[in-house]
Amino acid sequence: MDAALSQVSSQAAVSALTAILVSLICICLSWWALQNLKLDLVVRHPKGPQGKLLQLLLAIVLGKFVADFIIEYLGYTLMLRYMFTFL
Repeated sequence: MDAALSQVSSQAAVSALTAILVSLICICLSWWALQNLKLDLVVRHPKGPQGKLLQLLLAIVLGKFVADFIIEYLGYTLMLRYMFTFL
């Protein structure tokens, strides 16, 4: 029983670490992609602190959506291995 609990907890830890890393990578990629966006068409002072905060918040939101998609896709592909056990 202890071995099974240990295996489940280690799988949960790996899953959590993977989700954190994927989220951070996607947020960084979103920040990098948003550097090319012309915010001066929408914001008065895009180089000011409010403009940079808006850019950071946009990067977090966009990165979170992309990370959720990747994590869900990874979860679905990992569940496919169980499909052949029932056939």
